[in-house]
Amino acid sequence: MALYATAASVLAGVESRRGSIKGLVYASSFQNVKQLYALVCETQRYSSVLDAVITSAGLLRAEKKLRPHLAKVLVYELLLGKGFKGGSGGRWKPLLDRHQARLKAELARLKVHRGVSKNEDLLQVESKPGPASQVPRFVRVNTLKTCCDDAVDYFKRQGFSYQGRASSLEDLRALKGKCFLLDPLLPELLVFPAQTDLHDHPLYQAGHLILQDKPRACSACQASCLPAMLLAPPPGSHVIDACAAPGNKTSHLAALLKNQGKIFAFDLDAGRLASMATLLARAGVSCCELAEEDFLAVSPSDQRYRQVQYILLDPSCSGSGMATRRLEEPGAGTPSKARLQALAGFQRRALCHALTFPSLQRLVYSTCSLCQEENEDVVRDALQQNSGTFRLVLVLPSWPHRGLGTFPGAERCLRASPETTLTSGFFVAVLERVEVPSSVSRAEAPAPPPEAAPRRKRRRRVAAPGVPPRTEQEGKR
Repeated sequence: MALYATAASVLAGVESRRGSIKGLVYASSFQNVKQLYALVCETQRYSSVLDAVITSAGLLRAEKKLRPHLAKVLVYELLLGKGFKGGSGGRWKPLLDRHQARLKAELARLKVHRGVSKNEDLLQVESKPGPASQVPRFVRVNTLKTCCDDAVDYFKRQGFSYQGRASSLEDLRALKGKCFLLDPLLPELLVFPAQTDLHDHPLYQAGHLILQDKPRACSACQASCLPAMLLAPPPGSHVIDACAAPGNKTSHLAALLKNQGKIFAFDLDAGRLASMATLLARAGVSCCELAEEDFLAVSPSDQRYRQVQYILLDPSCSGSGMATRRLEEPGAGTPSKARLQALAGFQRRALCHALTFPSLQRLVYSTCSLCQEENEDVVRDALQQNSGTFRLVLVLPSWPHRGLGTFPGAERCLRASPETTLTSGFFVAVLERVEVPSSVSRAEAPAPPPEAAPRRKRRRRVAAPGVPPRTEQEGKR
């Protein structure tokens, strides 16, 4: 069956560092992406158990034409998966039937040796479901197409039980079955039990619901929703989404703007931008201008951006807060010192560049990293370079997990983790201009007559920009 051969190919690609599980699954020609992804992830999770059973049973010695990665996938399906029922398994079923008794005996022997009774208990500590597996499924209602009340009513008609607004993390932890809640912070965020899958739901297919991180095992969370909410641009604003793909935060910004105003969205990856355009179209976004461009090369003095008062900067990062990335990309949870320095250097340049936009009033900097080098250190350095111009804003005072105390005011930043906030790991900082810049005052003032001196002065300033375009290119996530 093509499923097992393709899964084996993906596993081999991950092991040889040719890509992540998600990337290789989508690059394959297999039609049922969801089925393939689930099989590969589970086989990878039980990898050490399967290796032990296959070795003890002597499977590869007996079947010399059977490749190791394919053997692992097939044995997973036989012993731990759905099994080979009906016609499933194809030409591999007779081979597995010959060794089935021995393989099952070796699995039973391994359980006795380790003193466990359940398959799940065989997993190594780092592979067992931890707090991240208990992160609920957060679903944002797309207010460009519907309202929260209508979405709640739709789910209730489908047999879901609405529990009202959550009042604590314990309410979220207690979610089971077909129950759901309203998030305690974000008014358009619905919360479902951790394993709820809504990718085939008609509201999602119609763009009425926004699901992040498809098809990761870890659900979407406030990590994807807080930055836009904390930026809070009013309708009619001009906003820059500096590192925009895959577009979930962009669609949230458009909903906050009610499609009134302008979003300038930048990303260097043409493929990700194409996917983003599809997502935004499905979400009903009409106020966004996409550009395949390095944000560092965008000139703050360009007249197109003279009214930009809000910037959302969510740059490439190590992803160390994303528990599922450790499964998809071995070693991703502990980035090397060299990689951290390179990422932090890019993040610092991007943040300092964003702060040079003359009309900027408010900026949100966010990462899905737990590393101080990418978070507090970047914000501290940017503030030092813009001393007296921008300040950190204290947001969500009741949020339980604050920034590391590495510099005065760092506690105004937000951190999160599955253990403390029941979300993926992330970091958010909000910066505001200390004084309203003169350029904003002029932009908001009534236009002077053509002969007025201030207007001539503004034309001269634009004709001779004080901030040249940046040309440095930087890798994207």
